[in-house]
Amino acid sequence: MTKEVVRSRRLRKKLYLGEFAIMGFDFSCKVNIDSDTEFEAFLEAFADVAEEKNLLISLDNEDELFEGFVTSHDRYGSATEEDKAAIEAVLSAHSIITDVVVSKLVDVFNEK
Repeated sequence: MTKEVVRSRRLRKKLYLGEFAIMGFDFSCKVNIDSDTEFEAFLEAFADVAEEKNLLISLDNEDELFEGFVTSHDRYGSATEEDKAAIEAVLSAHSIITDVVVSKLVDVFNEK
């Protein structure tokens, strides 16, 4: 017998639940850094998309692996399917990037 927990709007907001859930997604790819100018062009295009979409991206870079987590920069904003498509497009658009993987949207605070 499971009883559904009813929480007030204020508590849902504090716990980032329901309409206040914040969604984000992971991405990863391999980078072939043969030319500094190509890599700089890629990073600039990547930063432009993040700024244009108002995204907050945490990056982890290990040798040839480039990965990170993306969410909205807005306080209660979430990344969207459109944001996923934009990040995937900018990653796939550069010849130095291979093996692009973009995850599904997940709840940032309450992932199960």
